[in-house]
Amino acid sequence: MAYSETRIVIGGLAHVPVLIFIANFIKGKFRIKTGETKDTVVKEEQVKIIEVKDTAVKKVKAEAKKELSNKLDSIEQKADEIYEKVKKKKKQEEEEKKNN
Repeated sequence: MAYSETRIVIGGLAHVPVLIFIANFIKGKFRIKTGETKDTVVKEEQVKIIEVKDTAVKKVKAEAKKELSNKLDSIEQKADEIYEKVKKKKKQEEEEKKNN
């Protein structure tokens, strides 16, 4: 059944108040009430500042970088070894298939 343009426009306009109500309802649920925020006061404690020499920090960072690079190298070597083993197994399986 076809509807006239005026009927469609009137139907759309009738839904506008419903949409406004829903939007205000959702906005009201997430709104922060100003009275509650005035009651809460946060007290900050003073932070103690500890000075550290740059050289000590740099040495620690350098050692950590060396350890990480060594670990990465060993992981890379293990990955290469596993890759070679898998490659050999595939060759053996292909040869067995050709022989059978």
